[in-house]
Amino acid sequence: MLDLLITNARLADGRVNMSVAVREGRIVDVAEGLQAPAAETVDAQEQLLAPPFVDAHFHMDSTLSYGQPRVNASGTLLEGIALWGELKPSLTEEAIARRALAYCDWAVARGLLAIRTHVDVCDPTLAAVRALLEVKRQVAPYLQLQLVAFPQDGVLRSPGALENLRRALELGVDVVGGIPHFERTMEQGAQSVRLLCELAAEQGRLVDMHCDETDDPMSRHIETLAFETQRLGLHERVTGSHLTSMHSMDNYYVSKLIPLIAEARVNVVANPLINITLQGRHDSYPRRRGMTRVPELMAAGITVAFGHDCVMDPWYGLGSADLLEVAHMGLHVAQMTSLAAMRQCFDAVTHHPARILQLEGYGIEPGCHADFVLLQARDPVEAIRLRATRLRVWRRGKVVAQSEPATVRLHLPGRPRQIDFKS
Repeated sequence: MLDLLITNARLADGRVNMSVAVREGRIVDVAEGLQAPAAETVDAQEQLLAPPFVDAHFHMDSTLSYGQPRVNASGTLLEGIALWGELKPSLTEEAIARRALAYCDWAVARGLLAIRTHVDVCDPTLAAVRALLEVKRQVAPYLQLQLVAFPQDGVLRSPGALENLRRALELGVDVVGGIPHFERTMEQGAQSVRLLCELAAEQGRLVDMHCDETDDPMSRHIETLAFETQRLGLHERVTGSHLTSMHSMDNYYVSKLIPLIAEARVNVVANPLINITLQGRHDSYPRRRGMTRVPELMAAGITVAFGHDCVMDPWYGLGSADLLEVAHMGLHVAQMTSLAAMRQCFDAVTHHPARILQLEGYGIEPGCHADFVLLQARDPVEAIRLRATRLRVWRRGKVVAQSEPATVRLHLPGRPRQIDFKS
């Protein structure tokens, strides 16, 4: 007997009337119209069954700290970094863990079951590292966390940051991070990329660097990151996050750069909500959007994901762990409005980040983990348009979150009694 059978589901690839059979936390069959004895049978009622959302770029150590020590008045990246620097000395492991666990609750409710989170290692106490390692342990039964050792103040610029980063890796942090554009000089930025990629190669680690998060078109550390990836044989293990300077670069230079990124098989993460908020702050009009060249990177065969980056912290005062909101903004900023492009935006918060995190058993196919979300929508485009309600969220075949369908009652003569905004 099956543990769970979901029937009458639509899948993101367009298949309809599909059944998904689950036994012992794994999908054992996916077939049209399948019927079989099961301990629990759920009729999806022609709604979209998708793999869980995956956030490839987040900062959980700072989440839900909005207003501490005060609100970011300028709305800039640099003021956010300064505010975080003021807040760090007063942070405790308990406070970081409490806020992170609350955010994980939000994530599960939104069908977000895997998060790559950067954690600042420039504090010599490594309080944030210890807190998030404990959070990772606690949430493991229902949410997968992947931690990045992130030298927020620069691995060469901040005294002791490199040693702190090494200590964080020894404690159990998963991925090597960096921020080359925040080093004192362009030369030191390039040096930091080389040093950190060599460290990752020595230890068999993945790499994820905040790279060129600036409006300066001369910030070109992604070129160095692609070169070091190629030199060290780190193909498909390296991610360049943000890459916002590419928005302002000369088109001729980009025509050379994108093939280099593709050749090295470097992944890219854009953060639409935050990129469009923090970038272009020195412009009058026309004001730059700031987000990197997502459709062009995708067209070159590069794996591109969308990340949330921040929720209610010194850099961004909004957010609720909703990756459909992220995809919705990314679609608009990148002007990805064809049907195929809108589906790519859905992939950018599901399959693409899962590939970047190298998640095992991800997807809705036999042999995959029974992790999925039932959305109140009929296809990925409708899910993005409506930021669809998560009707049920499963982790290893067990329900971890559930919502009632979103409907509105009308009291209008001669009109329907109820609507759900579907066309």
